[in-house]
Amino acid sequence: MGHPQHNLLGEPPATLLPGNPEADAELAAGDPPAEVAAHHPTVSAAWAALAEEALGRTERTLGDVIEAYAYARTGYHRGLDALRRNGWKGYGPVPWSHEPNRGFLRCVTVLARAAEAIGETDEQERCTQLLRDCDPSLAP
Repeated sequence: MGHPQHNLLGEPPATLLPGNPEADAELAAGDPPAEVAAHHPTVSAAWAALAEEALGRTERTLGDVIEAYAYARTGYHRGLDALRRNGWKGYGPVPWSHEPNRGFLRCVTVLARAAEAIGETDEQERCTQLLRDCDPSLAP
């Protein structure tokens, strides 16, 4: 007879967000991220797509960086809300390997990059630490 597995480090179990099949299908079909965000404003993946698009513009302006920052911050907060609704207490694993977690983690990544681009070092460091805490494989 086996023994139950115990986490000797006392770390909480991983938080696995539920997916949103409709929003995921719209994004996968190539629908404009702004339309997906308008139809599904709680879906971090839509905000992440908007933020990545703004930050990835070829001739990026300061306005593009601020736009990316704002989109990423919106998706970050929507993701925090979802994580808390799903039992996250502000710490513990939020693994990249679970597809529905990726929208939130992408938002944190873009927020860190945009914060760095405007010299907001404290925010960049907080975001990098959050990524490290959520999934150590993500942090530089």
